[in-house]
Amino acid sequence: MTSAPGKAGTKATRWPGLDVRTLGPAIALLLLCITGFLLNPAFISEGNLTNLLTRSAFIGIIAIGATFVITSGGIDLSVGSMAAAIAGVMIIVMNSVAGSLGTGVPTVLFGCGLALVLGIGAGWINGALTTKGKIEAFIVTLGTMGIYRSLVTYFADGGTLSLNFDIRGTYRPVYYDSFLGLPVPVWVFIGVAICGWFLLNRTAFGRYCTAIGSNESVARYSAIKVDRVKTATYVIQGLCVAFATIIYVPRLGSASASTGVLWELEAIAAVIIGGTVLKGGYGRIGGTILGALILTTIGNILNFTDVISNYLNGTMQGLIIIVAVLLQRGNWKLTKRDKA
Repeated sequence: MTSAPGKAGTKATRWPGLDVRTLGPAIALLLLCITGFLLNPAFISEGNLTNLLTRSAFIGIIAIGATFVITSGGIDLSVGSMAAAIAGVMIIVMNSVAGSLGTGVPTVLFGCGLALVLGIGAGWINGALTTKGKIEAFIVTLGTMGIYRSLVTYFADGGTLSLNFDIRGTYRPVYYDSFLGLPVPVWVFIGVAICGWFLLNRTAFGRYCTAIGSNESVARYSAIKVDRVKTATYVIQGLCVAFATIIYVPRLGSASASTGVLWELEAIAAVIIGGTVLKGGYGRIGGTILGALILTTIGNILNFTDVISNYLNGTMQGLIIIVAVLLQRGNWKLTKRDKA
């Protein structure tokens, strides 16, 4: 009677060391970096690595918010359209207030503050419709995705909204400047990642997200305010989208209907690649960071080689999501079998 549990315990102890969700993203990123170097030694140049990290910041920040939503059992398909709408409103408002506030820092700060308010508001709308409206998150965010995208198209009259040239000159350092050798967007990414990790792993809120994603009914019986927590995850998602938009706008100084296209796919892919379970109940901020780096590295490698067209980047991301989910299912089945 004692030998069987011992064997089962040995398997259970040995398996986590080989957990695909834990080791997979790190190994994949390492292999991708080696592949990139072999294809083109310029891959490890300072300029390319800096560009890779900077581009990772946008999706990484949004993906950190998506980690909370997915961990609690939700989904948000509107993040790319939300970013486009926020960017469009930011540009319109900053151009409008330039006459009274000037083209300096006050105008930029006003635009950034507005972006944060819009992000929180858009996230709350998604969360409230999902929880209070009792509508599936997929349907809600699919609807708001269309609404936000059409709004920026309307604001731009089917064209492009351009930021005032002088304001853009003031705003440019937010994207192009560096601090201690790292671009400003990377520092923002690091700050958001640290806050996200602490919130998910060291607070009651993070435990509630995991509990709700694991079994919402049990969470309700445990006196967890499920609706409030789930709404808060969408607010966090909206806030992360706002941060990403703030550091994205000075890059191009414009917004259009094509801004943020497929960002929702990249954010979800980064989360799933990082080991967060798509059905909820388990989330990893560290894995999400690696997932964002993996996606950006793949796109970067495609730019360095003609083996696969860069236009197939979306195809690669879609395949990665499918493979990652299949690996999660296989990992869950093996873990369950070992415990049995």
